[in-house]
Amino acid sequence: MDISNLSIATIRSLGIDTINKANSGHPGMVLGSAPALYTLFNKELNIYNKEENWINRDRFVLASGHASALLYSLLHLDGFDVTIDDLKNFRQLHSRTPGHPEIEMTHGVDASSGPLGQGIPMATGMAMAEKFLASQYNKENFDIIDHYTYVLCGDGDMQEGVTYEAASLAGHLSLGKLIVLYDANKVTLDGPLSMSFSENVKKRYEACNWQVIEVKDGNDIQEIHKAIKKGKKEQYKPTLIIVNTVIGFGSANQGTNKVHGAPLGKEDGKNTKLSYGFDHEEFYVPEEVYEDFKKSIKRGKSKFNKWNKLFKEYKNQYPQEAKQLEDAIDGKYTLDVEEIIKNYPAGHNDATRNTSLEIIQEVAKQNPTFLSGTADLASSTKTQIKGQNNFSVEDYSGRNLVFGIREFAMVAILNGMTLHKGVKVSAGGFLVFSDYFKAAVRMACLMKLPIILPLSHDSIAVGEDGPTHQPIEQFAMLRSIPNMHVIRPGDAVEMAAAWKLAIESKENPTALILTRQNVETMAGSSVEGVSKGAYIIGKEEKQCDAIIIASGSEVNLAMNAKTELLKKGIDVRVVSMPCQEIFDQQDKAYKQSVLPNDVRKRLSVEMASSFGWHKYVGLDGIVMSIDEFGRSAPANQVIESFGFTVDKVVENVEKLVK
Repeated sequence: MDISNLSIATIRSLGIDTINKANSGHPGMVLGSAPALYTLFNKELNIYNKEENWINRDRFVLASGHASALLYSLLHLDGFDVTIDDLKNFRQLHSRTPGHPEIEMTHGVDASSGPLGQGIPMATGMAMAEKFLASQYNKENFDIIDHYTYVLCGDGDMQEGVTYEAASLAGHLSLGKLIVLYDANKVTLDGPLSMSFSENVKKRYEACNWQVIEVKDGNDIQEIHKAIKKGKKEQYKPTLIIVNTVIGFGSANQGTNKVHGAPLGKEDGKNTKLSYGFDHEEFYVPEEVYEDFKKSIKRGKSKFNKWNKLFKEYKNQYPQEAKQLEDAIDGKYTLDVEEIIKNYPAGHNDATRNTSLEIIQEVAKQNPTFLSGTADLASSTKTQIKGQNNFSVEDYSGRNLVFGIREFAMVAILNGMTLHKGVKVSAGGFLVFSDYFKAAVRMACLMKLPIILPLSHDSIAVGEDGPTHQPIEQFAMLRSIPNMHVIRPGDAVEMAAAWKLAIESKENPTALILTRQNVETMAGSSVEGVSKGAYIIGKEEKQCDAIIIASGSEVNLAMNAKTELLKKGIDVRVVSMPCQEIFDQQDKAYKQSVLPNDVRKRLSVEMASSFGWHKYVGLDGIVMSIDEFGRSAPANQVIESFGFTVDKVVENVEKLVK
């Protein structure tokens, strides 16, 4: 047996043993795609196990994250900190080899993956970040950023709509350094692919401006290698390599769905290994195989050392650019808002989406690798960086990202750009359409990626567009995601503070919730208050008869009601609560100072679902909310019809006090 076949047999055997030991996992793709990934990792992929975060390494995304045992085996052989004991601990509690790949859990993993469809969009984002940074920082004789992004995906990925959204954009942007290996085994979990899928993938991707190469035999590593090399030569089109494989190759149930997601077991596992000519004890790796992989480790080390030398010369010649790039890679993004808020004195009146646009210009000035985009809504969400070009084939240094009407792919691509490092990215849409990209937001939260989502048209004040465009339950949905920050500013000062939190975040994705209608800057508005999630914006005059808690445009409403209540001899405190998540993280003393336990007469005011507000107002309080869909009419009429008026707020406080 030659060394390549021995290495592939070893990879397959490690996969069998890893999954059998856990009595859980997906051997089908592991066995089918082992030759393709052996070829990629051993012969082409430029990574270095001692420098896993090297900015110019090639990236690899396992879109079909259920084949994680394959990736872990390769990382082990490639010298990353994935031991045989880690393979034996696959899918166990606190293991470094979880069921689907997770960044920071496993050394060498570039993206958490598993929800099918999101792998190619994340890789598209990585390829976009590579293009942007190369155009910004590469100089003559200094190709500081110059690498490829690879993906392994399966039939399931091809069926998910978000994959097509991203593939369409990747082709449009001519992302030539994106190469996708497609394990076309024609079997899905429930049975043959033919039950649900009969389209011509080759023609579809060619229509999307991709180069498509077909490998007829997934065990033919020479043909696979030729295809990868051809993909690397094509600089103006992304490449899809269709690798025709046999799911569960060598096993008793090869070619069927029975081998997709169930361990082979001892007997079939042993017989499958024998079919490869591999007759060894479990978790055995021949010394020759370790030697075989030393070639790829040496290649990665050599590439890194050459780059490191080049970057030292670059720093000498271009110190300012080098410092900018290093800071960006380290995630050092800041926003000084002291001068900004001077533009918004008390009484200033504007929609927070307009204020957000003004602040975006400052963010862009202070952070040269900040990019802003939207899903075909720049004129509505107000996200464009003025004086900057669109990121496009004509100008990869453009800082305005144009995603088209592809909300789900947009956020998954932001995730990939952030995973790449060196950029800070923001992209917006209408709040109601956050439903389209929730799955990608969840992955951002899981991976602790500080993406920024400015979401406008935040309430029933959308008006005539009616219930299809008026968000009701979206606040509750976004707030329910662990690690998410949902910030709904009440005026221009709070808007500036919200952008500061978002741009300086290192591990929390942030949704900035923006009004279309005007709000007035309030005298008590505070940047520091927003940084604590909630604060007293309208203090009681003498005694605190009741507390009104509000967010966004409803803070103005609460402050106006406070004035009227004082005329009636009722002294209330108004609390602005732009971010529940941040407030919940404050210490007990601060929370008590804002919402004292001895004041139980509380009213919350937010033009959205009541879900989540009862924890702040308690059983004795009143929640002013909307637990039904909106209505189509001019905004002021819709708002009044739902009772979000000064009179109604006053009436509810009077009920509490009496």
